[in-house]
Amino acid sequence: MRNLLLLLHLAGAIFWLGGMAFVAIALRPALHAQLQPPQRLPLAVQVLRRFFVLVLVSIALLLASGVPLLLQVPGRQAPPGWHAMAGLGIVMVLIFGHLFFAPWRRLQRAVAAQDWPEGGRRMNQIGRLVQVNLALGWIAIAAVLLWR
Repeated sequence: MRNLLLLLHLAGAIFWLGGMAFVAIALRPALHAQLQPPQRLPLAVQVLRRFFVLVLVSIALLLASGVPLLLQVPGRQAPPGWHAMAGLGIVMVLIFGHLFFAPWRRLQRAVAAQDWPEGGRRMNQIGRLVQVNLALGWIAIAAVLLWR
């Protein structure tokens, strides 16, 4: 059972972090270099709509596997890196929650209204939050592997 929980936990982390890396490092710069806002922003909304479904599934997998894994070891016996990973994971979920319910909703409204300057502002805000979460994700991985 422990190995299945680890597999689910790793799958959730890989999809979320890999998706954020793709969006931040590859997709956003390419879209910005190739397309103007009237083409770029609707495409970004379509891509993010699909990606955010994967993020929600990843969060569910991470919580459904991470909590039982952490509870298998008494709190004081769990390595400090596990606690750091759990804390950073909670912060990442909260950041995603803010991103999803604030700038993401505003980006969708701006694109529907063809308000390209507002859409650009919201896309930039989403990009910064994704970069923060990507960095936190890598710090969490480093903590769990290096802080024993």
